[in-house]
Amino acid sequence: MPEGGLATRDRHGVAPDAAGLNLYRVDQSLAMLLDLHLAPALHAHLEPHLDALGELAGGELDALAREADRNGPALAPRDRFGTTINEVRHHPSYAAMQRIGLARFGLAAMVHRPGVLGWREPLPAVAKYAFQYLFAQAEFGLLCPISMTDTMAKVLRLYASPELQERWLPRLTGQEPESWASGAMFMTERQAGSDVGAIETIAARQQDGTWRLTGDMGFCSNAGADAALVLARATGAPSTKGLGLFLLPRLLEDGTPNHYRIVRLKDKLGTRAMASGEIVLDGAIAYLVGDVTRGFAQMATMVNLSRLSNGVRSAGMMRRALIEATVAAQARTAFGRSAIAFPAMRRTLMKIRLPAEEALSFSLFCAATMDRADAGDAAAARVLRLATPLLKFRACRDARAAIGDAMEVRGGNGYIEDFVEPRLLRDAHLGSIWEGTSAVVAEDAIKRGVGRGSCLPDFVAALTALLADVPLAAAGPVAETLNRAARFAEEVAETDDDGLYRQAASGLYHAACAALFVWEGTALAARGGDARRATLARLVLDHRLSARDPLAAGDRADETAIADAWINDQELSLEDALDLM
Repeated sequence: MPEGGLATRDRHGVAPDAAGLNLYRVDQSLAMLLDLHLAPALHAHLEPHLDALGELAGGELDALAREADRNGPALAPRDRFGTTINEVRHHPSYAAMQRIGLARFGLAAMVHRPGVLGWREPLPAVAKYAFQYLFAQAEFGLLCPISMTDTMAKVLRLYASPELQERWLPRLTGQEPESWASGAMFMTERQAGSDVGAIETIAARQQDGTWRLTGDMGFCSNAGADAALVLARATGAPSTKGLGLFLLPRLLEDGTPNHYRIVRLKDKLGTRAMASGEIVLDGAIAYLVGDVTRGFAQMATMVNLSRLSNGVRSAGMMRRALIEATVAAQARTAFGRSAIAFPAMRRTLMKIRLPAEEALSFSLFCAATMDRADAGDAAAARVLRLATPLLKFRACRDARAAIGDAMEVRGGNGYIEDFVEPRLLRDAHLGSIWEGTSAVVAEDAIKRGVGRGSCLPDFVAALTALLADVPLAAAGPVAETLNRAARFAEEVAETDDDGLYRQAASGLYHAACAALFVWEGTALAARGGDARRATLARLVLDHRLSARDPLAAGDRADETAIADAWINDQELSLEDALDLM
């Protein structure tokens, strides 16, 4: 058992939880996969920082998240003199989490400027999402403002005027609490959620070059943000082509509040520490970002980055659920036996592990693809365009079921708010709603990514290239399944059958994950490491991409061997892994 490993003893008959564990050290998958995706020098440099965040995620950060969840934000619309201040006041535990995420680890800054975590250059997306993945194992909600701050900085760098960039980028990418700014995006009205073309907020140009916004925003995450990007319709402009993108500051240049009101904060099922509210814009002063007719296309950059972050966070929460379930199953006894000795329990743990490992592998694939796209690789940009909604759709949906299974492993205590599972489950349900529900995101993947965007050939080519060094016994079935999934997605895109979007998106995601698993297992074995990841492809092919008779037991011998290898932490050679495929 590695240092910082899983607990194996119950406490007065009650199974322990993962509190106090280093969540980086107990997650061998993350460290192994970062070896494949990061340059050795960078991985070595980041290792102590990842270890430090893993320690915090299982300790101080986890405790702060629990406290902030129980003590949500409060709205102070006016001060004691009756002056409008529009302040969202957070519990001290929330501010402490901000200092960990924004100041100590620079999560919103690390890809934008050099020097974060002592590295001489801006860090790659792979590093950023690895840290988000760990952070999410303790706190999901705060990563929404952190991600929006990060992505808002990217949108401004791409589209904003030099004046806006000069004013806002240093604050959005700062690590000093006294000067940093948090970002948000306000684009949801009561009648205009996914139907962005129905937005009614009006933008009127002023003689001084600023704009005045008037409208009623129904759902604004991070409602107390220092600045938000807002979609609004230039006076008289039609449909989405008339939507402009505007930067809305909370305070005007003289330090007084801008002309909008936070009407109320939402009473949400989850992400209770992060303030979501309703905002009425009453001639609020804003600044145009980019082309006034291209606002929706520009905002799509922020939406897609937020979708990717949502998928990564869901991967992190599934990992936390797996760790908690394993801790509980190892320590719990029933009928004179350890709970983990029961075949049904071992099968349940693998049902949690498989989607968790899929989401981690696909998240890092997306992040590595983003690094190539940001470096100017047009094919990589097309791969990312399709991969992002696939991750957001599938990982966020899988998290709900995986965390529910982990709750069952703990039993009655899994339903008690003293333990982490209820908070994970509440937060997981928001993951598949934010930035587009499952149906909307699956449609985006198939109708626009596969159909209009013609992204599928590059997506398949990128995954097929990874199979070049994989033994044919594993590469052949995976490549065949990937091609079948691609053909089905093309058919659905061509016929525009919206009843099949989710089925086609699921098929592409799972086939891609099978390809990633056999590539990872082969690459790790070539480095003298563990090839177990290749065995996960077998489970994907059998349980996600093949027809099964629900009234037949089937041959479970190999599946049991795969589960035993993972649960007993037994390294496999590539030959042994291929035997199980």
